[in-house]
Amino acid sequence: MDLPQTHRFLQPLGRKRLRPRTLIYMIQMKKLISRYILSAALLLTTITGAVAQQDNNFELSKNVEIYIDLLRQLNTAYAENINPGDLNTTAIDAMLANLDPYTVYVPESRLEDFELMTKGEYGGIGALIQQQDDYVVITEPYADFPAYKSGLRAGDKILTIAGESAKGKTSGEVSERLKGVPGSELNLEILSYGDTIPRMVTVVREKIKIPNIPFSGMLSNDIGYISLSQFNPGAAVDVQKAFATLAENNSLKGLILDLRGNGGGLMNEAVDLANTFVPKGELIVTTKGKTRASTQVHYTRNKVIDKTIPLVVLVDENSASASEIMAGAMQDLDRGVVVGTQTFGKGLVQNIVALPYNSKLKITVAKYYIPSGRCIQAIDYFHQKKPADSTQKADSLGASFKTRNGRMVYEGKGIAPDIVTKPRMFSQISGDLYAGNYIFRFANEFVLRNDSIPPVDDFYVSDSLYSEFKSFVAQQDFDYLTETETVLKQLVASAERESYLNAVNNQLSTLGDLITEEKKNDLDKHRSEIEEMLRVEIVTRYYHQPGKIQAALQNDPEIETAINILSDPSKYKAILSGQQPN
Repeated sequence: MDLPQTHRFLQPLGRKRLRPRTLIYMIQMKKLISRYILSAALLLTTITGAVAQQDNNFELSKNVEIYIDLLRQLNTAYAENINPGDLNTTAIDAMLANLDPYTVYVPESRLEDFELMTKGEYGGIGALIQQQDDYVVITEPYADFPAYKSGLRAGDKILTIAGESAKGKTSGEVSERLKGVPGSELNLEILSYGDTIPRMVTVVREKIKIPNIPFSGMLSNDIGYISLSQFNPGAAVDVQKAFATLAENNSLKGLILDLRGNGGGLMNEAVDLANTFVPKGELIVTTKGKTRASTQVHYTRNKVIDKTIPLVVLVDENSASASEIMAGAMQDLDRGVVVGTQTFGKGLVQNIVALPYNSKLKITVAKYYIPSGRCIQAIDYFHQKKPADSTQKADSLGASFKTRNGRMVYEGKGIAPDIVTKPRMFSQISGDLYAGNYIFRFANEFVLRNDSIPPVDDFYVSDSLYSEFKSFVAQQDFDYLTETETVLKQLVASAERESYLNAVNNQLSTLGDLITEEKKNDLDKHRSEIEEMLRVEIVTRYYHQPGKIQAALQNDPEIETAINILSDPSKYKAILSGQQPN
């Protein structure tokens, strides 16, 4: 009788029959030998790893010794005095530049910016600023923060800071001077828009905490909306409170969670936010790194708030890290529909390590993997010879994974939305009007003449107001270069180089005149988008950040898509079951 297929490895011993006891003994010996081989392999791997680590430790000690002696020699013998601190920071930054862009050194001098980056708070006056010509101008003071409480408004030009001229200073340099210890006073000389006489303003700095949720409200009778700008401490609780308020005061049948432009923050906040919509015990994200401490599995820990309400998560190319964990988890668990454009693809985990003299190191320790098992990270920084060699995954789809309902999703390049929308493209004239601060300055003029405006939903740019804007632009001698004009200039240059200019000069000149004449109609041709920018800018002056977002939502195509999905239960279910095409 032949042996089972799994035991044919015993056949080379000969064709005579084996006794059952002999067979059992040999199988046991085989298992024992296998264990020894496996143990030996593991031991060899461990020894190899230990040897490699010892080699690294030796290289580390050797190069640290060289570096210290080199710095000492420079300090002693260099022809001029050196600044060891600056040299050291430059050396560290250059070294870390060969790694991923999220591993950075934070000296004590940059701790304020670090606090803002990690906690969303800093000591300062609470205002957005921008360099315009020779001076920095306040573009948006946050409501109820020191700048606003001191009477500073959009358009105010900062002439001096604590008695020192601010002329020629960059916005970064002015920002550093405006920040400081909460409770400390700061004297500013200000020239308000439309004034000719400067005035002195004393601002008392405060701890400025940027709100996680700049706006939440109802977009229709039954569709709620929450804009989450960052995953700083308390983000999940803030969303849960906003959601509870919407649910208590309205007949809520759907929710839009807007993560567009949200660059991320704390991973645990993303896990807790997911817990708002999925039950306790759900896997949300896994981190995998070189050390045991950096390899962890994160599940939801609390009772779910609402596991049935239809949910749409909005994302764009600037949604990153914790935003991608949240959006990806909702997609993988088929808990919500993701709408928008491909996300950033930042799937690397950072820890903060304390260094001597109050400096810190933000170091990448692992990668993020969402419930389906796919990694968020788009660019491979770990298999490169130099930073320029870092490669983004190809346009072709990466490894495939499946959501809970069996929908196919793919690894690489962040999160691909379930419903992909086209990014809005503004005309050249709109972009130049905005970038040249014509929209900003016209809003300044408007505020000088108007103490108030109607509520956000009732304010619009009338024909007469738009005519005022056109006159304002004409008085400013506004001009801009269209793409067609750029191509025409290139054509003229090419014709001149190839000696065709004499033959075609009249035609090219006529074409240029026609383009110039047609440009005169651009303010009317592109009125809808220019009008939208004007409306948002003016509303911001009276209703601040919440009003700004509320005004921007009214003509938002992705909002319209989200409302359309949530208003049609059959479409919503079809998308999550994989029956609805993108």
